[in-house]
Order: sequence, then structure tokens, then C-alpha cells
Amino acid sequence: MRSSDKLLELIKESEGFSSTPYLCPAKIPTIGYGSTKYPDGRKVSLSDNPITKEEATTYLRFDVVDAEKLVTKTVTVPLTQGQFDALVDFVYNLGSGALLGSTLLKVLNNGDYSTASNEFLKWNKARVDGILKELPGLTKRRKAEQMLFNN
Repeated sequence: MRSSDKLLELIKESEGFSSTPYLCPAKIPTIGYGSTKYPDGRKVSLSDNPITKEEATTYLRFDVVDAEKLVTKTVTVPLTQGQFDALVDFVYNLGSGALLGSTLLKVLNNGDYSTASNEFLKWNKARVDGILKELPGLTKRRKAEQMLFNN
């Protein structure tokens, strides 16, 4: 299964676009729609040249492939396109470790889609100045993933 255009639009909306490199909240150089590396494998550097939205979309399509592979490899139950897209976005945003160690994956692979859906909303916090805080942007993104998952 491959990510849908609907997922790419969700990522674009959630990440926003930056033509120039910046440090994401995790202090990682990032460009475009959340890309931390280029298709040739080079990591983004803060001194890199600006890119266009078209280039950013190309990088995004490349980036989601790793998340697609992880979801395909680790989920053992059938998925709808929406469920697949929601899980790919979750991995794209939080990283592979978040899914691999999650209750979401465990209950999903046990066939409990309803409980799995509710697990998305638990991933709306991040460390800010050393304190775990709920972030409105993450809450919005997790709700969007949950809606995709349920439709």
C-alpha cells in the first residue's frame, strides 16, 4: 500500500512549508515539509540553499517511503487506506520508535481497531523546557490521524 494524496496534504498542512532550513523543536535541521534529509541521503544543514514547494513535495514523497515500509512490516492486520495513512503520518511525525513501542501497535495487531484509534490522542505531548506539555498542534494532528483511521 502507498500513501494517498490526502495524507500528503495532511502532512503539508501539519508541517507547514519552509523554503529555507530551520531547527525543528527537536533541534534537527529541517526543510520543506519536515524533511531532515535529501533523497540522496545527505542530512539537511542550516547552510543549505532554499528550495521550492515542488522540490519539498519531492522530498516529502521520498521521506514517507520509510514510514510506509515500517507500517507495512509491523502491522499484521488488514488496513484501510485511511488507517494506513494515519499510521504513516504518525510515524512520519514521531519516528519509528514511537510506533514500535506503542500500545497503539500492540492493540491494533490484536485486531482491536477501536482501542487503537483512541491511542492516537495520547501522543499529543512534547518536552518544552524539560517539562512534558500538551501542544495544541500535536492534539490537532492526532485528531486528524484519528479521523483518517476511523474513515
